[in-house]
Amino acid sequence: MTSDVHKVRKSPFPAGFGRLWTAQTVSSLGDGVTHAALPLIALTLTRDPMALAVVTAAGTLPWLLFGVLGGALVDRWDRRRTMWGADAARAVLLAVPAAAAMLDVLSVPLLAAVAFLLGLGGLFFDTAATAYLPDLLRRDPALLERGNSRLRGAQTAMSGFAGPPAGSALLALGRAVPLLADAMSFLVSALLVRTLPGVPRPVPEARESLFRQARAGASYVFRDRLLLGLALRPAVGNIAFLGVETVLALFAHDRLGIETFGYGLLLTAEATGGLLGAGIASFLGRRLGTGTALTCTAAVEGLAILGLAAAATPYVAGLALAVCGAAMGATMVLAPSLRQAIVPAHLMGRVASTSRMLAMCAAPFGAFLGGWLATTYGIRSPLYTAASLLLAMTAITATMTSNRRVEAALRAAAPAGGGNHPVSKDPAKESESDVV
Repeated sequence: MTSDVHKVRKSPFPAGFGRLWTAQTVSSLGDGVTHAALPLIALTLTRDPMALAVVTAAGTLPWLLFGVLGGALVDRWDRRRTMWGADAARAVLLAVPAAAAMLDVLSVPLLAAVAFLLGLGGLFFDTAATAYLPDLLRRDPALLERGNSRLRGAQTAMSGFAGPPAGSALLALGRAVPLLADAMSFLVSALLVRTLPGVPRPVPEARESLFRQARAGASYVFRDRLLLGLALRPAVGNIAFLGVETVLALFAHDRLGIETFGYGLLLTAEATGGLLGAGIASFLGRRLGTGTALTCTAAVEGLAILGLAAAATPYVAGLALAVCGAAMGATMVLAPSLRQAIVPAHLMGRVASTSRMLAMCAAPFGAFLGGWLATTYGIRSPLYTAASLLLAMTAITATMTSNRRVEAALRAAAPAGGGNHPVSKDPAKESESDVV
């Protein structure tokens, strides 16, 4: 059964989408540079594993501490200004450690503080971009899928393929060089975003405290079974995937006989699959319906990790990771596109940040679980556990994100009377059966 998402003729992208795509592509390249360079820069300052872990973890803390509140602020602010302001601030911020590196006064605490503030800027940029895109693309579900597919593909290509080797190469020229390169990428992105077309701001709600508005956004997610199902997938998925990631290098070395170069190829196989999955997401949605496609990609992720756990050769492991990456890539296009199509504009920032926060909170638990399982039961046990979690999550959320629920939500969110802004029932005021 084909979802209503795909029953319309293809529409052209508005002119502003090309600039947004270019801005995010350039910024993703800079992110990839810093993602590779920052840990290596930290390694030139200390060999203490806990100190290195602090630098790595600092970038995720803003989502854990301010995720929902950040979404509430984005729903109050102009989203285009929030995006270019966040990028401009991050460009200026990166000049600080770059100057410290040139003056030879760089330290681990400074790197951790920079990582935290970069993460905070990313929280505001990503949430604002997620909320801005539906209005830019006229809340057209099919156009949102195509747009997210292009954005996701560019992000994977830049941050997963081009950025990391570029970061390592630039670091050879000096510790400040990759930081300055990322600063330039943020500056270019900010200038491009500043030229994007304005979109109508959501009708302001009755003046409430920031905490009440944040709670209303979180409540909206938890009371709508479709949105809750979409949020549970990355949350449970992060527990599973971080459990795998924690032991993957050790598993590859001890069980598959893979050295450093081969391990890089394994990760490349997963990223390649992610590009393919992002490219075929719309096709899957057309053939299966968005709800069924999401259930299938979740099941494929679980089966692929099961194949990885049982792999006896590097080739089988690489194939399993490529298949898993493809399923993840398709999911990361279909799920956000659906959420952007059905959530009212005035709630989009809070709903997006709530979903992202759930996923980010789950990640540290997954990493701890993977390490404990490997220590207690053996190196393959985190992989088998991850596969079981993913398959159980697929069974639990299958009815929550079914084609029937998706199509009902799209009809409820369809423009009324030819207007530009969709209407949507608030699950806090309607019964569950009415919402979905």
